[in-house]
Amino acid sequence: MDNEVRSAPTTPRGRSKVYGKERSGSSPVKPFASPSYDAGQPKAPRKPRRIGRKILIGLAIFLVLLLIAGVAGYFWISSKMNSVEAFTDYDGRPAETPGADWLLVGSDSRAGLSAAERKKLATGKAVGKRTDTMMLLHVPAGDGRPTLVSLPRDSYLPVNGHGSDKLNAAYAFGGPKLLTRTVEEVTGIRVDHYMEIGFGGFVGIVDAIGGVEICVKENIEDEKAGIDLKKGCQVMDGGTALGYVRTRKTGAIPDFDRTERQRQFFSAVVKKAASPGTLINPFSSVPLALSAAESVAVSPGTGVFDLLSLGLAMKGNPVTTAVPIGSLPTINGQAVVKWDNSKANKLFEALENDKPVPKEVITK
Repeated sequence: MDNEVRSAPTTPRGRSKVYGKERSGSSPVKPFASPSYDAGQPKAPRKPRRIGRKILIGLAIFLVLLLIAGVAGYFWISSKMNSVEAFTDYDGRPAETPGADWLLVGSDSRAGLSAAERKKLATGKAVGKRTDTMMLLHVPAGDGRPTLVSLPRDSYLPVNGHGSDKLNAAYAFGGPKLLTRTVEEVTGIRVDHYMEIGFGGFVGIVDAIGGVEICVKENIEDEKAGIDLKKGCQVMDGGTALGYVRTRKTGAIPDFDRTERQRQFFSAVVKKAASPGTLINPFSSVPLALSAAESVAVSPGTGVFDLLSLGLAMKGNPVTTAVPIGSLPTINGQAVVKWDNSKANKLFEALENDKPVPKEVITK
């Protein structure tokens, strides 16, 4: 058999190999598989992927609910806001100018205060309401600083249909409409938004944000305003803050000192109200929104977003000043304030043109 040619081994029928795989499933040789899918190893767990998907779904649902709550809250708060007619068309009314101009009015209205609250806050028993505070706020169109200007209530100015009189008399004669018109005619600036608040609303807003920190320049004791304050920085509640901005116990010319305190306080309270710590905290933001909606009266077209933009603008370190004063005469038995017309015109022309106020006309 030595000469017998050995034939190559043959592969049994049905077991031809192609790329390591058997053509027939009858072979005991198992097909090739990647290590991660070997029969001897468990499949990769899918549980984390399922948990991640559930988290994403939960987050999406939460965001949708938050959006719905925000929209519902917006309309709910908007429905509670008080509207007051403050504008009227008249010949010669100033044209619209860049930026946004607000007329901010604090009245001495006791509406909504009980007898006990009036006694506690030392507001007296006067009926009706007068304008105790008037300020013009200009928010520039660009990134410039806002400007907050006090308009002394005893400013002696022309009041349409009533000759010349004190600025706060315009409100007594014709309410917000005549007051706004008077401010527009003497400044040359068209007012875009009007906002008014009384004593009760003032206190409610301050308390809703947990008080506001104010630095007092000197000791102030005023029984009529219900305050006994020591010099230094301190957090004031609504009642104390109201007394602080109302008192006439300081300064050689008390009303001028008062307007400075009013600007100081307004800037502080608006900055705090618009701070992230207040806005994202429902225990402060919700009471604040309700208090503001129920106690603040605004012109038609002024809404929640306008008030929010006002607050955010005031965080930009506003310029605070008062109208430059020329003289303090007595007219018809009344002590009045006359503006320095040259400097006042420079001030209002800068605001009208959305320009920075010249330093030489900025006063306390």
